[in-house]
Amino acid sequence: MINEKINALSKPVLARFRELEEWMGDPHFHERPDFAALSKERRLLSVKTEKIMDWKKLIEELAHAEEFIRSSDPELSQMGKSEKDILTQKLEALEKDLFERLMPKDPLDSKNILLEIRAGTGGEEAALFASDMARMYLRYAEELGFRHELVEVTLTGRNGFKEAIYFIETKPNQDAEVGPFGYFKFESGVHRVQRVPETEASGRIHTSAVTVAVLPEADEVDVQLRMEDLRVDTYRASGAGGQHVNKTDSAVRMTHLPTGVVVQCQEERSQTKNREKCLKLMRAKLFEAARESQENKISADRKKQVGSGDRSEKIRTYNFPQDRITDHRIGVSIHNIEQVLDGKIGPLVDALRSHEESLKIS
Repeated sequence: MINEKINALSKPVLARFRELEEWMGDPHFHERPDFAALSKERRLLSVKTEKIMDWKKLIEELAHAEEFIRSSDPELSQMGKSEKDILTQKLEALEKDLFERLMPKDPLDSKNILLEIRAGTGGEEAALFASDMARMYLRYAEELGFRHELVEVTLTGRNGFKEAIYFIETKPNQDAEVGPFGYFKFESGVHRVQRVPETEASGRIHTSAVTVAVLPEADEVDVQLRMEDLRVDTYRASGAGGQHVNKTDSAVRMTHLPTGVVVQCQEERSQTKNREKCLKLMRAKLFEAARESQENKISADRKKQVGSGDRSEKIRTYNFPQDRITDHRIGVSIHNIEQVLDGKIGPLVDALRSHEESLKIS
């Protein structure tokens, strides 16, 4: 079954790669306005093409091993059996990898994201865990080779995060077919933490919650944002910043009048930069609202998906006394919470991505 699917999926990939190779043979190819995009596409397809060639070669070698097995010579037959066992293991591993590479990707997977982390129930303890989660995600982003930038943060008295928003993006010239959204999209939802707070003298375990939202960055072509639909207010930034915050109205608040969506940013000293960040955040929020509206129309299909993005849904529990993290969507538990909070959430994300792939196969 998977053999037939790989064969079908590989044909358009090989055809497109040959087409790009022909175009690149043109001495004027570099003058095309889409030269950079096509060059990147060719680099990504070359990896898939090489894997496809390896797959075809393994199938041929396996066929030769089958011929040896049918030989009347016992020694050749035994050699064929041994070779077949080795080749079969290699083929199974390659087919799994190749199938994941060839499966059509969610068009949003390559997008940069705005990551929102908000303290939920649990007061200061929830805010402190929100800070822990922000650190976890930023370290994971760095491990993946992505860049991150603070958009907005609201601190509590103990330097916990009441709310934090980050922009996470691929680096220039980073050949990543799967971008930040492809990795972080499974994090949307309610994260529950069970631990003894630092302020708890009696040692009682508290249960708190943090809400995470992952918004794909919206390009101007994705969202038609008319400036006449925006009300822009400026005000003096609060918090850290020295004398600067008392001198200039650098903070920006934007309201989208048709929908009532409000965003604000005061992290930059420049009003212009804060305005740019607000526009980016506004586009992402309007794009997400439109996407959720469309997905609600097909809610029956959405139930089958991992990481539906329902922010009221408890998706994961971090149990400190038992040193266990459980993802409730796929029933997977892992240990070593401290290591995970240090950014090592790859095993969980990989399990969720694999589960998503298995749904596509079935």
